[in-house]
Amino acid sequence: MSKSIKIGTRDSELALWQANTVKALLEEKGFAAELVLIKSEGDLDLTTPLYAMGVQGVFTRSLDIALLNGRIDIAVHSMKDVPTQLPKGIAQAAILKRASHTDILVYNGDPSFLNDFAGTALIATSSIRRKAQWLHRYPHHSIENLRGNVNTRLRKVAESNWNGAVFAAAGLERIHLRPKNSIDLDWMLPAPAQGAIMVVCGEADTYCREALGQLNDRATEIATKVERDFLKELMGGCSTPISGLATVVNNCIQFKGSILSLDGKEKAEIEISSDTGDFEILGAKAAAAIIANGGKSIAESIKNAGK
Repeated sequence: MSKSIKIGTRDSELALWQANTVKALLEEKGFAAELVLIKSEGDLDLTTPLYAMGVQGVFTRSLDIALLNGRIDIAVHSMKDVPTQLPKGIAQAAILKRASHTDILVYNGDPSFLNDFAGTALIATSSIRRKAQWLHRYPHHSIENLRGNVNTRLRKVAESNWNGAVFAAAGLERIHLRPKNSIDLDWMLPAPAQGAIMVVCGEADTYCREALGQLNDRATEIATKVERDFLKELMGGCSTPISGLATVVNNCIQFKGSILSLDGKEKAEIEISSDTGDFEILGAKAAAAIIANGGKSIAESIKNAGK
């Protein structure tokens, strides 16, 4: 007998878009589904920088608890927010086809300041990864903290004296909020799994696992596993400036990864390619290579800074 699958989601516009996308995909496959709204700590606290909240999975924990308690059957997450180690009892059930992985700058006024690498500017982001990469490229710029959902952050940028703020392209494009005064930051390496959506359910829930398996995009699953394995091996999370991007072309995976010091002054990077048959070991292999080529001291300095 079929049941209506309860989809847990945060109530931001972007989270609802993601949940409704999963709902529509399930209904296309003949499964009944409904949304259940859950508040997260990350939504309730709009002032503390993400890296100061002292927890991985700040945007996923409330949904995980609701899932384990049986309030919902599945949860929909921006994959880059999901800790590399899922809670016991919860399983990855589907990765949707990836949207843009790119970071963008929403700027105020004239963006020509980006061509002056010795100049000063004020840039907003709460992401340690974006901050480190930005300061590596623009060492004389200052970084302001920026929190809130995408609507709130866009409003804050418009009302500020900032030169600009960094956003994920996918988040703004999905809900048709990308402004004209924005440019792609092609030089900025994204967070692992940026632009991808993960759907999870209970490990023992064969009904939901079977239903969601029909929504899985294999190429995105492979690419994001490599990226997240790289992150996991380098002890990464929201509070570490670790970036990674894997692209799958035919039977080949190309991976680029980096780790920076918190102030952006030190950087180690890796570029590696392999056959798709090696995707389960490629992320760890890339992490080992970057540790051996300058990444070890950077990783240790980040670890010590958090003590």
